[in-house]
Amino acid sequence: MQGKRASERGAALLTVLLLVAIVGAMAAGTMEKLTLATRQASNANAMEQANAWSRAAATMALVRIEAVLGQDRSRVSLAGGWSDHPFPLPIPEGTATARVLDAGNCFNLNSLVVRTGADSYAVRMPGVLQFARLMRLLGVAGGDTIAAATADWIDSDGDPIAGGAEDAAYSGFQPVYRPANTLMADVSELRAVVGVTPQIYAALRPYVCALPTEQPTTVNVNTLAPERGALIAAMAPDTIGVDQVRRALLSRPAEGWASTSDFWSRGPLSGSNAGDAQAATAVTTHWFALTTDVAIGRITLHQTGLIDARRPRPRLVALQSGEGV
Repeated sequence: MQGKRASERGAALLTVLLLVAIVGAMAAGTMEKLTLATRQASNANAMEQANAWSRAAATMALVRIEAVLGQDRSRVSLAGGWSDHPFPLPIPEGTATARVLDAGNCFNLNSLVVRTGADSYAVRMPGVLQFARLMRLLGVAGGDTIAAATADWIDSDGDPIAGGAEDAAYSGFQPVYRPANTLMADVSELRAVVGVTPQIYAALRPYVCALPTEQPTTVNVNTLAPERGALIAAMAPDTIGVDQVRRALLSRPAEGWASTSDFWSRGPLSGSNAGDAQAATAVTTHWFALTTDVAIGRITLHQTGLIDARRPRPRLVALQSGEGV
């Protein structure tokens, strides 16, 4: 009888221990979930704050750009060291900085087309020829077909131009996709165009952009880096060399040229046949690129944006995490 009672007490104790173990495991799981939820909520709150400070930094950049543009907006130069210079925004328990630089010194891929309707576009052949010329100057093989294929990627119809590519050219890819047939939303779309390899994209990236307009850019000769002189040389019908443009840019006055005539009529480009290139240059800027970096505790946020300075007051038209224009 006593052995039976001892056995029952042992079974009861084992049951109690098992229940304690189960309750302990449940409590540990609950605590782990609670800790995770608390951490997620904390991170979400910190990310919200980081986004808010990023927009505050963007607002600060708009004020800075107004100062760079000046009252008459007749000239934008690198004087004052504003380009790509970090402007800090003091924030509690963290840091926030904004950088701006000229975003118009590039070949606008969307200028490969002209608008023919509310949501329709047709190929602009002068733009295709200029893009192909730029690639030749950069030593990119197959530039003629890439330029044509890029124009077909954007234009609204389904008929390829000479050397171009429409739906059929993409049907063999895995996964299968088709041309966008509208303006590029981001320059990274160029990577999807047939013929554009990672190496070609890397070579072109410093020279191209995808602005939210089909209008060609005007290159600011007061802010263009000499090593990107191919942008201007590509505008001329093979009558100006890249080295000529670089030497001209290296002779730039500290305060910049007062007019494009000064740039074209003096120094290495004097007497050259500029063709349409002179009309495609300027001494002021209409688009600015924005970069913001925010760090709060363990949270970091890097965003890029685009500022439209064509209006009386510059305005932010895009701000996103990613590569940007």
